[in-house]
Amino acid sequence: MNQPKPNAEPKLNVSSTAEYREGYANSVQVRMSVWDFMLVFGTLSQETPEELDVKNFQGIYLSPQQAKALLNILGHNLAQYEQTFGTIALDQQVQQVPQASGPVH
Repeated sequence: MNQPKPNAEPKLNVSSTAEYREGYANSVQVRMSVWDFMLVFGTLSQETPEELDVKNFQGIYLSPQQAKALLNILGHNLAQYEQTFGTIALDQQVQQVPQASGPVH
């Protein structure tokens, strides 16, 4: 029987389930509790200057460890993107991070 070498990386098999879907989101809300983070993806549109409409279509729960891993990999990929294509500019409204106004569950 073949024994894996110590410290050898396991083979990674990636596949998609029948329920797998791709979608476009230009709105992401982050909710958190003591146990997990929830990313709520949606599409944002503005029909009038006074009103924004967000239609949420998917919520994904992440453990704190997976949320931190996602932060790290997104940071790494954004740095590579900006190195290749230039700095990504955010408008003032997007740069402001809202402060939590309620309790953390």
